[in-house]
Amino acid sequence: MKKLICLLASFLSPLAMANDSLTIERIFQSPALGGTEPKALKVSPDGKRVTFLQGKKTDYERYDLWEYIVETGETRMLFNSDDLHTGNEVLSDEEKARRERMRVHGTGIMEYHWSADGSALLFPLAGDAFYFKLGQQHAKKILDTDSFETDIRFSPKGNYISFIRNQNLIVKHIASGKETAITKDGGGAIKYGMAEFVAQEEMSRMTGYWWAGNESKIAFTRVDETPVEEITRSEIYADSIKMITQRYPSTGTNNVEITLAVHQLDNKKTTWIDLGKNKDIYLARGKWMRDSDTFTYQWQSRNQQRLELRAYHVPTAKQQVLLTETSKTWVNLHDDLYFLKDGKHFIWASEKDGFKHLYLHTTDGKQVKQLTSGKWVVDDLEAVKNVSGDVYFTGRKDTPIERHLYKVNFKQDTPKVTKVTQRDGFHDITFSDDASIYIDRFSTVNTPWQVSLHANSGKQLTWLEENQIDNQHPLYPYQQQWVKPTFGTIDSEDGVTLHYRLFTPKKREGKHPVIVFTYGGPHAQVVQNKWYGNRGLLMQHWVNKGYVVFSLDNRGSNYRGKAFEEPIYKKMGSIEVEDQVEGVKFLRTLPYVDATRIGVHGHSYGGYMSLMAMFKAGDYFKAGVAGAPVTDWLLYDTHYTERYMGNPNDVADAYTASSVFPYANNLQGPLLIYHGMADDNVLFTHATKLYKHLQDNALMFEVMDYPGKKHSIRGKSTGIHLYKTITGFFDKHFDME
Repeated sequence: MKKLICLLASFLSPLAMANDSLTIERIFQSPALGGTEPKALKVSPDGKRVTFLQGKKTDYERYDLWEYIVETGETRMLFNSDDLHTGNEVLSDEEKARRERMRVHGTGIMEYHWSADGSALLFPLAGDAFYFKLGQQHAKKILDTDSFETDIRFSPKGNYISFIRNQNLIVKHIASGKETAITKDGGGAIKYGMAEFVAQEEMSRMTGYWWAGNESKIAFTRVDETPVEEITRSEIYADSIKMITQRYPSTGTNNVEITLAVHQLDNKKTTWIDLGKNKDIYLARGKWMRDSDTFTYQWQSRNQQRLELRAYHVPTAKQQVLLTETSKTWVNLHDDLYFLKDGKHFIWASEKDGFKHLYLHTTDGKQVKQLTSGKWVVDDLEAVKNVSGDVYFTGRKDTPIERHLYKVNFKQDTPKVTKVTQRDGFHDITFSDDASIYIDRFSTVNTPWQVSLHANSGKQLTWLEENQIDNQHPLYPYQQQWVKPTFGTIDSEDGVTLHYRLFTPKKREGKHPVIVFTYGGPHAQVVQNKWYGNRGLLMQHWVNKGYVVFSLDNRGSNYRGKAFEEPIYKKMGSIEVEDQVEGVKFLRTLPYVDATRIGVHGHSYGGYMSLMAMFKAGDYFKAGVAGAPVTDWLLYDTHYTERYMGNPNDVADAYTASSVFPYANNLQGPLLIYHGMADDNVLFTHATKLYKHLQDNALMFEVMDYPGKKHSIRGKSTGIHLYKTITGFFDKHFDME
């Protein structure tokens, strides 16, 4: 079979000798140093193709749609995005926000969908949509309007497409071209079928509508943003300032009012589901049972200490609570709900024993058995073979710093977990619909993403992208200087094991400065044996300059169980800093580390951590760079902040203690703060409020703000500037220039 590596080799001209110096400019140039990395990998429903998005050789951020034919091993471009649309893609504000929430960026074909029978593809592009029937020569532009449609998808049987236009839910019959507006009065503060801000940003729920499997019904939300406080914020661009009025639910204030309905397509009847008298709640998830008559949704209390899986039976309008999860701190959300084809059981994930594990339930909610157990966590439920009973999931059974694929059988009286993947590292898994084959997107900290096709036994069938670092690979010229980090653990003073990653220069003579790179916040993990993209390349650049680069996952971070997460409850910015100090104490024991030159850097929560480290532990951290930092949790949103901090109306003192301001006057060493001036997540106000406080107290600091940039601070040239700014700051203050 042909390999995609052959295709890559044909793209690239011979490269330089393998001893080039890795520059920050090269990190952002094409071709990408990580090689040709397929994205959005999917197995077609019939199992005959693997499709994926791939950046162009000349611009790795402009994506085309490709396919790999399993039988022949042929790889080919299915659609060139330039053939479908050229020129600037003017995104709607809603789409810009949606992509920011999804953490995707680029141009061209950014998403696509298979029809259920595998006969057609649907892909949005530049606010419209294209429909391609396999076997035909050209794609048909199925949506071509002045409006910018979003959340465009196939119906389950592929007879319709559905989408949001002007805040209303629309379905379109493909064969006839007839459009039907499920809702009509959306606009202003009223949104139908759309996920509100906190649902997108904090719950990872990117939609507000759900098709029944037989296409007879569609459930959807109605969001009324009227109760949410309107804030006026500035978005500062190079040549203008836009004053944006935004309904932003700051912690302790009102959320949207959300309601839920089911629309029946045959009689056009809409039924509203009773969510209860308390309107101050969250709708976290929605999913239909196999019968297409029962819609389940996850109801979450405002304090997030109670989660109910509820089932609404459309023909009888009756509903019941199938199961309830409770916690004295918070209940984590997940997407691990699978209804078996027997119509009598479902699989559900729970942390009720302290670690996320899988359970088998009957459809009336009764627990049948626990499928996985132990002091380790399940990541995601990946696939189920209904006939055999095999359940495939990713998890951390062997080590918390790697993700592997495992299987367990729900028909066994005492289910036994078996490891499927074998290579040490990080595995992102995508199964076919019948769970017979899967795509393995694999990497290690020094191995860029490799993509292979496997039988569900784990046997490799073929490479989809071997991405081998041979003499044609973009990364090859830098291999002689490449440094492999070490992974290890240290124990905190109270005996908790903490994982770290340590890069050291090849030449360790003398004393070296250290950059501690951190995130530190919940639902994230820095210390993983996986390819870290441009940030990982920046770390290699730093090591080549002579820096030691260190990361440690403190308590509060993910994949270690609830007991490891919960010490931050109502105490953000405390235990995290204490654990990072333990890391510095370890660094001070290393003979090649200069204890007087240890700096800290992070972005977002990592920016908050950098500030708290500088303000609360200045004896350990001598310089810091804080990117887009939270400075006052009162300025952040409800769902995220109240989950970990409680409601500020009840625990005002906890919020004061977790802000940076009570400690800012302790600043001793040099500090750089950078922020996107159009950030709609961690508002630019976080930075300006701290600027004013430091200035009022005559405390010196440095600033680099980015006009027009959002929270992620995207852009190749901007990335070069940002990385040079961070590196130059440490070089200057640690005498590395």
